[in-house]
Amino acid sequence: MTEEEIVKLYWQRNQGAIAQTEALYGEKLLHLAENILHNHQDAEECISDTYLKAWNAIPPKKPDNLFAYLAKICRFACFDRLDWNQAKKRNMTVIELSAELEACIPDGAVQRRITGQEIGALLNSFVRQLPLAKRQMFLRRYWLGQSIEEIAELMGCSQSKVKTGLHRMRKALRSYLEEEGISI
Repeated sequence: MTEEEIVKLYWQRNQGAIAQTEALYGEKLLHLAENILHNHQDAEECISDTYLKAWNAIPPKKPDNLFAYLAKICRFACFDRLDWNQAKKRNMTVIELSAELEACIPDGAVQRRITGQEIGALLNSFVRQLPLAKRQMFLRRYWLGQSIEEIAELMGCSQSKVKTGLHRMRKALRSYLEEEGISI
């Protein structure tokens, strides 16, 4: 079943939409959740929450890209679960990813003058201008939370190439933001 057909099922309030969504994207969403949470049971619960939130949001929303829409819901559910599970603890994966992008994203003082939406729009614009392979590498690391090893294996290249590529993209992102008037 295609994405469009599944979205139609949601609009018709047909409960088969959830089963079809799970059949089409269940494994990808589970992998995403496990990359963030490192706990299979919590990941499954976040996937269930994702399906429920999608059910409650469609309609009135009509996503153009169902997987991207579900992945966004899933990521937020996972980060909420991390907050709940680890209240004052720190998750090494999130810290590692944050540290990698720390030099590219504005500090708190700049963020007060620039909204999250504006930063998001600039990030989207930056990612869209990247060649496909680099875009996939960037999104796999910073959106899907995949490890360097996973990315290298999936893209058929060395870990060194992935590390170097990500480093160069972070430098390019910093330059891009500075060109847009955001000093880091």
